[in-house]
Amino acid sequence: MEVKYGNGETEFGPGVLVEMTGDEVARAIDTYLYAHGIIIRGPRPILLNGALCTDMEMHVDPSGFVLTGDTRFSGSSPETNETDRQRLLD
Repeated sequence: MEVKYGNGETEFGPGVLVEMTGDEVARAIDTYLYAHGIIIRGPRPILLNGALCTDMEMHVDPSGFVLTGDTRFSGSSPETNETDRQRLLD
């Protein structure tokens, strides 16, 4: 899994991009299902829009943020802290 700033050029910033392999997506889905009392054992394909999921990207809007470990990725920019982001949105 890789977390980095996106390539977006909106007035509010680039956003954050989270890239996951197919295995990481499958593990995340398994964890979500297990947390909701659904346990699946054995091989199972994961389809995304009808095609086998081999990797995926998730773009987080500039108004949001991503926490990974103790690193915070603000969607508005690497330099913008929460106070500055709120001032931009007001």
